Formats: sequence, structure tokens, C-alpha cells
Amino acid sequence: MTSVPAVVPTAPTAPEAAAGARATYAVFAGLGIAGSTWSSRLPQVRTQLHLDPASLGLLLLTIAVGGVIVLPLSGAVVTRIGPRRAITVVALVVSASLGVIALGYALSAPLLVAGLFLLGAATGFWDVAMTVHAAAVERQLGRPIMPRFFAAFSLGTVAGAAVGALMIALQVPVSIHVAAVAAIIAGPIPAVARHFLPEHAARRIAAPPTVKVPRPGLDAWREPRTVAVGLVALAFAVAEGAGSNWVSVSVIDRHHVTATIGTLAYALFLTALTAGRWLGPAVLDRFGRVTVLRTAAAVAAIGVVLFALGPSTGLAFAGTLLWGMGAALGFPVSMSAGADEPAGAASRVSVITSIGYCGFVGGPPLIGFLGNQTTVGHALLVIAILMALSAAIAGATRRPPDKRLQTGSDPQARTALT
Repeated sequence: MTSVPAVVPTAPTAPEAAAGARATYAVFAGLGIAGSTWSSRLPQVRTQLHLDPASLGLLLLTIAVGGVIVLPLSGAVVTRIGPRRAITVVALVVSASLGVIALGYALSAPLLVAGLFLLGAATGFWDVAMTVHAAAVERQLGRPIMPRFFAAFSLGTVAGAAVGALMIALQVPVSIHVAAVAAIIAGPIPAVARHFLPEHAARRIAAPPTVKVPRPGLDAWREPRTVAVGLVALAFAVAEGAGSNWVSVSVIDRHHVTATIGTLAYALFLTALTAGRWLGPAVLDRFGRVTVLRTAAAVAAIGVVLFALGPSTGLAFAGTLLWGMGAALGFPVSMSAGADEPAGAASRVSVITSIGYCGFVGGPPLIGFLGNQTTVGHALLVIAILMALSAAIAGATRRPPDKRLQTGSDPQARTALT
């Protein structure tokens, strides 16, 4: 009787790795467009529903609740079904949630709230799935390119915000705008996800079979380093989330400018995020994670203080630029740190994303509640405090000395993308 040798899954070929990277960029950008479409129309939503800062914060909390419920389970699900299938399904759910939001804005506030809850749950799941795949691609390419994937996300948000400003200027109804984006998300994203790394290859990179993998959602939560990295992500996520949701409203209220100017301030914030993330790999290569994160935290804190206390619109825009540049790298660097050890990358990324996502979607409601007690400008100063705390624990993101990003890398694939 002749024995048949076991089939060992092969590593991705250079074309597969390059195609997977391009698909990852597109999926990150798609999520950015979906999120910023809603955020770009917040001033109109506030006016339509007659919301004060606390009420607007409560509305934003609906997104947070949806995300927090789903995120602890997302790592296990993504590990089981793979990022490709996860993105395919969740893109359709995000599209459906935007459709519900469009109907809710036109018909009833409760329907709008239901759509926001669904959006929070779906985008949280999308976030984990695309980040797990990005970590696999990053390890395969052998370069710290995670910030550039998040730059694609930010570029998507810039595009979404710019379209939002145009829709406001053209007086296009919110419902029509949001519904059109929902239709756009439903088509291309599932098609793009078909070019992700083959499932066996992604799993091979993310979790070699020779290393013990932490149980999803359990062991990783008990790892001090993983939790500390998650807290770094949390602080930077509050800075990013608060900027995305409050820059436009705050500029309009403090400086009495038009909604179009407020949305342009939001677009400037997102542009700064994008630039910071695109330049991030070169800076990280030269100075390392810890130094870069501590410098970024200081820049973000200075920007927030200038934005919150500056007496003129020009200073507010300058503060917005520094705020966005400083907030750019915290979340993507935290994701890379979670994937330093290939075994259990999905579990650790899920934990870090869960902690960080609480800041991304929970920070804006917190600013709203605090702003109702004082002013939104003064409430934003909380971000400067969080940046100082994140700088103190940024050492947790340092790469373990025995872990090399180049493990499993493909020089030919790296050359194809650089």
C-alpha cells in the first residue's frame, strides 16, 4: 500500500501577494467612504432632529453600542470563515445599514437609530476582518505597510467628506446621498474581496501550525502586552473618532461659519490623517514605533489645544491639521504590534481592535456629554490628556526582539508594490 504524502499549503505567489495588497487597499478605502458619508452629513442630521450636543452624543453612542457588541466575537468568526468571506458578507450589511439610515432620516428617528446600530456592528466586524488580512499581507511583503492600508481608509474618508461637502453645496437631500453610497458599497467591495490572499495562505501567514494559538476572545484578553497595546489604540482612536465627528460641528458653532466651511475643516482633518499614514512607513523604519508614537501624541495634543482654544477660524484649521497628523499612526501601529507574533494574530488583533474601537465610536458621545456641561471646545481637551497617557505606555508596542517582520516575506512581491 503506497502512502500519500500530506499536502502542505504553499505560501502565496508574488502575483497573489500583490493582488491581495491592492484588494486590501480598496477594502480599507471602501470602509472609509461608508463611514465618512454619514459623518459628513451630521450638521444636517443635527438640524433636522433638533439635537443639542448631549443628544447628538447619544445618537452617536448608538454606533458604539453596535460595534462593542460585535467586536469581541469578530476574531473567532474571522478566524473560522476567513477575511474574504467575512468582508463579502459584511459589505452587504453595511450597504443595508446605510439604506436604513437614509430611510430613517426621511421617515422616522427610531428607524435612523436602528440603521446606526446596524452600521456600528457591521463596520466593527469589517474593521477586524480587513485588519487581520492586512496583517497577513504585511508579514508576507516584509515591510511595515499597515499605516498605508489605513491611509487608504483615510483617503476613502477624504473622498466621502469631499462628496459630502459637494452634496451640501448642491443641496442634495441627505437620504438620496446616503442611499447612493449604499448602492456603491454593495457592488465593488465583494468583487474586490475575491482577490484577497487565498484562505489557506492567509492562515499560514497569520498562524503557523507549529505554534500554539491563543483561544479567540479568551487567552489574548489575559495578555498584558496585548491589553496595553489596546489602550494605546484606544487613546488614538478617541482622537481620531472625535475629530471625525466633532470638527465640522465645532467649527460651525464656535466661529459661526457655514456648513460647507465646517465640512471642509472635516476634510482637512481627514487629509492630514491620510498624509500622516502614507508617510508613516518611512518614519517608522527610521525612528521605530515608540519614538514615533510619543512624538505623534505630542503633535495631536498641541493640535487639539490650538483647535479648542484658538480664537480664529485660521487657528482652528491649523489645529485641525496638527490634530489629524498626530492621530494618524496610533491605530495602525497598534494593529501591527498585535500581529508581531504570527500565531494568534486574529485573536490579538480582535482584542486590540475591540479596545480601540470603543474609543473610536465611544469618544464622540463622551465629547457630546461633556460639551453639554461646558462647551464642545473645552470637552475636546480630554483628548490632550489621553495623548499624554498613551505616550506613557507606548513602549508596549515595541517589537519583541526575536520577532522579525520578514518571516514569510516575498521580495518579489515587495518589489511589485514599491
